[in-house]
Amino acid sequence: MVHETLAATNAVVTLDVALPDIFWGWYVTMNMWAKSIGTGLIFMLFLLMKKNASEMEGLRTSTLIVSFVFMNIFLLFTWLDLHQMWRMWHIFFYPHWTSAITVGAWMATLFVGLEFLMIVVMLLRNNTAAFDKLLFWVTLLAIPVTLYTAGIMAEATARELWQMPTESAQMILAATLSGSAAMILIGGSKLSDETRTFFGSVLGLSALMAFIIYMSEYIFGAMKAEEVAAILEYVKGHGEYATMFWIGQWVAYILPMLLVALSRVKNSTAMLNLAAILAIAGLWVVKHVWLVIPQLLPLS
Repeated sequence: MVHETLAATNAVVTLDVALPDIFWGWYVTMNMWAKSIGTGLIFMLFLLMKKNASEMEGLRTSTLIVSFVFMNIFLLFTWLDLHQMWRMWHIFFYPHWTSAITVGAWMATLFVGLEFLMIVVMLLRNNTAAFDKLLFWVTLLAIPVTLYTAGIMAEATARELWQMPTESAQMILAATLSGSAAMILIGGSKLSDETRTFFGSVLGLSALMAFIIYMSEYIFGAMKAEEVAAILEYVKGHGEYATMFWIGQWVAYILPMLLVALSRVKNSTAMLNLAAILAIAGLWVVKHVWLVIPQLLPLS
């Protein structure tokens, strides 16, 4: 968004605030990565309930605990990224509902609260019926909780690379990718071969679709705006983040896709587990690169 033009220099001022360094760093990467795993596990547990509820035995509590832990990691890094702890107080006691940060913080807190209730229901009562009813509502809430970070990125001034439609798709795909990967690792031998293959397919397809979107941006993004072209130079050729970008693409998407395909051909649990581990690890790298590179471009 253009705020003003300085005639003397013809410089376009997009934000009249000095940002000498990267403002959103690895704290925000941890935020997005942990949230993807936390909400992704809920999506996968709901799919498991609809596909084969009998296999949820022994997985309800463990899956919820892992999701709960990662959601709290997400909240911790959200809090740390505010830089001043009392800002969180203001978000809850003096909320501005036009802010995606405020809306997201409230939704995420409600989400974590419901997860805690579900864990208590299982640990104290072992009430699977109540758990499954709550799972439906938590899954619905997981959708906006997953997406709201895309809204925050889209609100960022003069960061043309972050557009709401593509970032929303990538947030959902990150959740299904990491969620299916985590479910494969948590489920282990408790999952039937058919169910493991199903989650492997979710992992592979999520990786494929996310990779296609990134490659579309990589190849055609420069046609949209000069700013996007300048940003993408950081991940092309000898760009500062080119190596890290391709490490992320290979580890998060390309290798997991290949390993999922090979695991189906050879019926190999080890290959599927490796694909899951690589996808989770690589997702952090992918998210970090895409978060940082728009911030390297001077705002004026």
